[in-house]
Amino acid sequence: MCRNIRPLFNFEPPATEDEIHAAALQFVRKISGFTKPSQANQAAFDTAVAEIARVSAALLDSLHSSATPKNRDEEAAKAKARSAQRFAS
Repeated sequence: MCRNIRPLFNFEPPATEDEIHAAALQFVRKISGFTKPSQANQAAFDTAVAEIARVSAALLDSLHSSATPKNRDEEAAKAKARSAQRFAS
């Protein structure tokens, strides 16, 4: 999985449209190999991002969990600590 795509399910507050769009954009960039597509491919690229964002939002809306929702700040702090430990020299 692309390191820039973060889990979006079971957070309080729920994932925003911007977060879902950013994840969709990263996914399309990863599978297409384009950071910025050419003009010839721009429409297909944009359509793919929009469709994946739509499907992702539907998925997140349909999922249910009995676990307590996660806190974004706490999860970010954990990730930062893991990164500091991983890259400590």
